[in-house]
Amino acid sequence: MPGTNLTRVEAEARANIVSTETYTVELDLTTSEETFRSTSTVAFAGTPGQSTFIDLIAPTVLSITLNGEQLDPATHFEDSRITLPNLQASNTLTVVADCAYMNTGEGLHRFTDPEDGEVYLYSQFEVADTRRVFAVFEQPDLKAAFQFTVTAPEHWHVLSNNPSTITPVAGATITIAGHTRGVSRWEFTPTTRLPCYVTAIVAGPYHEVKGTVESRKGTLQANVYCRKGLAPFLDSDVILDDTQKGFTFYEDKFQTDYPYEKYDQIFVPEFNAGAMENAGCVTFLEEYVFRSKAAKARIERRTITVLHELAHMWFGDLVTMKWWNDLWLNESFAEFMSTLAAAETTQYKNAWVTFNSMEKSWAYRQDQLPSTHPIMANIRDLEDVEVNFDGITYAKGASVLKQMVAWVGQDAFFAGVAEYMRKHHHANATLNDLLVELEKASGRDLAAWSDVWLQKAGVTTLRPVIETSAGETDDGGVDGAPVMTRFAVAQEVPAEWPTQRPHRLAIGGYDLVDGALTRTFLVETDIDGALTEIPELVGKDRPALILVNDDDLAYAKVRLDEASLATATEHVATLPPFPRSMVLAAAWDMTRDGEMAARAFIDLVLKNIGAEKESTLTLTLLRQLQTALGFYVSPAAADLTTEHAADSLWALTLEAEPGSDNQLQFLRAFAALASTEIQLDTVQALVDDKLHLDDLPLDTDLSWDLLSSLVAGGRATEIAIELQLNKDATASGERRAAHARAAIPTAESKRAAWDALINAPKGKDLPNAIQSETTSGFNHVHDVALLEPYVDEYFAMLRRVYSEKTNEMASNLIEGLFPSHHAGRVLDLQDRADAWLASNDDAHDALKRLVIEGRDNVRRALVAQEADASADWESVVE
Repeated sequence: MPGTNLTRVEAEARANIVSTETYTVELDLTTSEETFRSTSTVAFAGTPGQSTFIDLIAPTVLSITLNGEQLDPATHFEDSRITLPNLQASNTLTVVADCAYMNTGEGLHRFTDPEDGEVYLYSQFEVADTRRVFAVFEQPDLKAAFQFTVTAPEHWHVLSNNPSTITPVAGATITIAGHTRGVSRWEFTPTTRLPCYVTAIVAGPYHEVKGTVESRKGTLQANVYCRKGLAPFLDSDVILDDTQKGFTFYEDKFQTDYPYEKYDQIFVPEFNAGAMENAGCVTFLEEYVFRSKAAKARIERRTITVLHELAHMWFGDLVTMKWWNDLWLNESFAEFMSTLAAAETTQYKNAWVTFNSMEKSWAYRQDQLPSTHPIMANIRDLEDVEVNFDGITYAKGASVLKQMVAWVGQDAFFAGVAEYMRKHHHANATLNDLLVELEKASGRDLAAWSDVWLQKAGVTTLRPVIETSAGETDDGGVDGAPVMTRFAVAQEVPAEWPTQRPHRLAIGGYDLVDGALTRTFLVETDIDGALTEIPELVGKDRPALILVNDDDLAYAKVRLDEASLATATEHVATLPPFPRSMVLAAAWDMTRDGEMAARAFIDLVLKNIGAEKESTLTLTLLRQLQTALGFYVSPAAADLTTEHAADSLWALTLEAEPGSDNQLQFLRAFAALASTEIQLDTVQALVDDKLHLDDLPLDTDLSWDLLSSLVAGGRATEIAIELQLNKDATASGERRAAHARAAIPTAESKRAAWDALINAPKGKDLPNAIQSETTSGFNHVHDVALLEPYVDEYFAMLRRVYSEKTNEMASNLIEGLFPSHHAGRVLDLQDRADAWLASNDDAHDALKRLVIEGRDNVRRALVAQEADASADWESVVE
């Protein structure tokens, strides 16, 4: 976005001139419904005689005072910068501005609850939106102490990083939600040195549950908050139990006390991410307060998220990256630690299964895109940061970090981390600072490891090479069973990133024992180069299933040989959770690469998912099933295959244990796919209460799922949506209604949804949460021809949307509306994307990256569709 970008070169130059000390920030949240008064006083050291700038995005700057001298806003404020001339050795800057409330989930987000008209606010500052709330040197290495004062309605809770005292403002009132309220001032104690992006302001009539956690330094306040309308559903006892486990685990592992004075956790409306690690004041997506029966996978995900954000209190908040090129380390460390903590301290002992099926799958997808990048990405500016919150930064980084921990040893790893925190607490550090401590603690040289894993992109494919001879085995083998005369592992690397990496991995063999696939051997070995012979397996009976990278020790895609794939199709459900997740992940990756027909994968899923006991695996498989149906099945067979899959899911719903997690997930997946008259009749019967599922009542969210199914199937209209919204007149209900309206399968409804997303008049843009649901509903179609008119409009709107909207909102639209549904049907999307890229070479790389990724998804779909069309269908879904 013009005028708001900050480059790394600029940040480094500014850090050579400026050293920040303190911020005193006063916010008056009672001035209007569109803006709030922001007064920030910054004390900082400078190089005498030099000039620099401070960051601020605001509709109006009222005054700028630098070292007692008034600077004219008309000449010193432009776009997002205030120029600061003629610095002294010690400087004091005061900026008074009217800053704008946002409805995009960035800066200070303002939400009005439709249930009671009450207003809820929360800040979201990462990457560079602190400047939307007060004048700030917006870069992570200019840390400072912050002291906030907030004026707000007296019936609100106002939260920040530190505790506060509250004083009524005599004679001041404000009318809000139809009531006249008094006004109070919250004065917060100064923070320790923090990067600006983890400071926070949360304000509104939030429901409060008081709680505490035990830290090594004593008992700390740990309250939990949510909107009043969600109060009956807030299971704060579970959240606090997860939090306490994390406190105990991390303080022990890091050998460092929790660094802040309290630990509030707030579930906020219309949040863009899962959560944000504001120091002592963590914000979460409010969908983690489950108002209806939730899949166990969602509850586990919340636990992982709670532990992820808590890990950041040390790694990221206490010790902070110098620049955003180390964002991966910040997020990967928290992702690794949260999974480790969940597996070792909570009920989710199979958290690494979840990590493999969801996070690692995300990493493999991202690492195969043309836009893949080394884990240590070259972050040139803020727009680069925005698009690098991706599967490389989070999931690949965490996967590789897990490998490094195994290589240096967990005890040595945590000893190095503890020393790293001791040396760099309240300061900034780089990857090299951490590697230095890990090398000292472990005695291992990490330079070569860092080079191949962190500084080079791409993912390896590991393929078993097996030769057998039938006949009697030499050492007690089954008469007539094949014996392996050769076993090797081939390592295939992408042409764009031809890096052969060393891998420590395990090779497992599985045979049917009493009807279940059971591991009969496990060989751990090192491989390196294009082909590695494994002599330990020569002479062994060939098992029914061979799994390269058993126990998930390596970061690599895995292939199943033909015999193993056939065994998996019939018996994968009998494997233990971890190898089961590995086999299923391998099958999915083969499908995405066109090495396994999409209908064969669908057959594998439908034959085995009924016995799945891991909620996250069920969730993952159902998502992959929908992707395969929508993009990878040959278009000529797509409708029939989708009909078969929906029928199978309904049968699985009826066969599942009443009220079980699987039954809930199967029913939702069936409703999403239901398209035939008979299938929609079934959905209608459930809605009309003529058909019942024992122990699975139609709660609020499930009712919306079924209604959206009827809407997309042309069996329910706007009237039905309004009736359901009257029953659920909540913020959540409004979001669900937005999806349903956009899913109405008429040209008029699709046009209305598109225009609301893309062509809204200035000032009438949808809030971020409604935008997301409308985008999803727009794409919810059974006949993709309905969306064909928008292909040309998509490419025509790209630059305008990217320039007019915030990065978050623009990126979500551009990615969410890419017309991938048409791959292999009518339109040559690759040519259209190529034409746009050729004629828009001057567009920002971050925008071009979004188009390149969309194009590659189409390319992949076409490869998979061709493989599906040419496959033999005797043994798969017909």
